[in-house]
Amino acid sequence: MRFGFVLPGGTASLQVEQAVIAEQAGWDGIFVWEAAYGIDAWVLLSAMAQRTTRIRLGTMLTPLPWRRPWKVASQAVTLDELSGGRAILTVGLGATDTVLGNTGEVLDRKQRAEMLDEGIDMIAGMWAGDLAFSGRHYQVDLSSRIDLFGATHGVQTPRIPIWVVGAWPKPKSMRRVLRCDGLLPNCFGDEGFRETTPDDIRAMIEWLDANGGRRPGFDVVMEGETPADDPARAAEIVRPWADAGCTWWLDARWESPSYGPDRERQVNERLEAGPPRIS
Repeated sequence: MRFGFVLPGGTASLQVEQAVIAEQAGWDGIFVWEAAYGIDAWVLLSAMAQRTTRIRLGTMLTPLPWRRPWKVASQAVTLDELSGGRAILTVGLGATDTVLGNTGEVLDRKQRAEMLDEGIDMIAGMWAGDLAFSGRHYQVDLSSRIDLFGATHGVQTPRIPIWVVGAWPKPKSMRRVLRCDGLLPNCFGDEGFRETTPDDIRAMIEWLDANGGRRPGFDVVMEGETPADDPARAAEIVRPWADAGCTWWLDARWESPSYGPDRERQVNERLEAGPPRIS
């Protein structure tokens, strides 16, 4: 199992320094969130790439229906080049909670799901060299100007990993996961979202393998919180997810959208303590 940390915010300079701390402390990945306005995730990750050498760098997550997919493809491939092949692109529908603000984007869930599907296919195609795409929501043709900017493929092969949110047990959402390189599980019950369990992870993996199979190197990603001052408890929290088949654990601190000295101290303490150890 690999271990990453989702930074909750702060100035760009602070988050770059936290990425350095994370790498020195043995974490395997640093992830940052994409806001409608604020510190730009891709600029930030590119700055981190210049200060680190090993740690994976990615978004958590990119609301793809609210972005231009060809631009996201360019941003991710640029990060992959600058980092020497350490980029991860995580995508989803995007949250519609009003606390995040309103920019007039599409809110209809079915339409956003269609845009997410097309965006994933477009990005994967562009990374494979196909610069033309025609769908219901996007029509793009950049192939005639290949001489202007050259083909861009990134460093990783066969491509930069695309992680996607999968809603269990919804078949359409799970079929989307089959086209990607990693799963972020969300579970639904009779009354909407419910807490994910290790048994859910096992069931999702079984479904994927029975309905087309996972790509080589496919990741299953679980997110939660572990303490900085109790390694035994941290291992206890993470171990059931590793046993269920998760390949990544992401520590996160989402208590509040604001950021201040107390949370900066908490984040630094957790990073410096290093990732959970379950061996």
